[in-house]
Amino acid sequence: MRIEHDIKLGFKDVMIRPKRSTLKSRSQVTLERNFTFLNSTATWKGIPIMAANMDTVGTFEMALELSKQKLFTAIHKHYSVDEWNLFLSKSPKGLEDYIAISTGTGQEDSNKLKAVFKNNPQLKFICIDVANGYSEHFVEFVQQTRKQYPDKIIIAGNVVTGEMVEQLLLSGADIVKVGIGPGSVCTTRVKTGVGYPQLSAIIECADAAHGLGGQIISDGGCTTPGDVAKAFGAGADFVMLGGMFSGHTESGGELITRNGQKFKQFYGMSSSTAMDKYVGGVAEYRASEGKTVEVPYKGDVKNTLQDILGGLRSTCTYVGAERLKELTKRTTFIRVAEQENQVYNS
Repeated sequence: MRIEHDIKLGFKDVMIRPKRSTLKSRSQVTLERNFTFLNSTATWKGIPIMAANMDTVGTFEMALELSKQKLFTAIHKHYSVDEWNLFLSKSPKGLEDYIAISTGTGQEDSNKLKAVFKNNPQLKFICIDVANGYSEHFVEFVQQTRKQYPDKIIIAGNVVTGEMVEQLLLSGADIVKVGIGPGSVCTTRVKTGVGYPQLSAIIECADAAHGLGGQIISDGGCTTPGDVAKAFGAGADFVMLGGMFSGHTESGGELITRNGQKFKQFYGMSSSTAMDKYVGGVAEYRASEGKTVEVPYKGDVKNTLQDILGGLRSTCTYVGAERLKELTKRTTFIRVAEQENQVYNS
């Protein structure tokens, strides 16, 4: 047993200090970024905000709407091969630049991945998603996937430490998902005691990834546009959102009407709701590590998008970043005292 005494920070523990700026308007800010990926050597251009690969968020409908503004969707892994084929047969040209097919690490997952690619070779992104990216089995699956699909862009996660980011990049991943436990419907930290404050995880993992020429995704913990800005300021290349994209017309989840108000169901993919739906319940050897909530219905996601992107542009003007790429270089975080933290987050 050992104790690390360095203080680790989450989004609520800091604010961004404003700086002198030559920008006259938010309209001058460019949010699009260009990336060349480490192992596939493929290139990508767009706004690096992602809808999470949860079945209440990462839907085909969400992908169609987000792609209109060059945002990305990691499609959840529970669509069938036939559903994929039908969706892609009717999809607009260029959508493949803004979607990933998600997969687990089992044989059935590998078979489905192969079947989808057989009929849809234009797909470019694979998201290999597990709750615990520290297992040897996971690393081996990333290596195997890279050998099988040398030209595909591979997203892999989740981890929260620099050495594991380096391991996954060296094993064939192009982008590593960072975050264990920060999500609003994730209970891993409560059930297991395992986790890492998200802001510090981003800073440390981005440093490791960029040293090798790779990228990271901040996955989880953002509840406001300001949190999204902090994630980019800390060095995240992409920011993945779950709760902020839940509850919309394009989101999954059952629509519920109660006392004249509309709600949509939103749950973690390790929740009992998800496991009852897809694997016949929670196995005897494990505990549910997610919860189910009802989110007030928010209408079309385009309204939320305007709020997120507008807030991000405004952050950039406050620190003088004309391009999103410059935000991390222009960011100085200031620690928030506990008393101030309570006022700020109330």
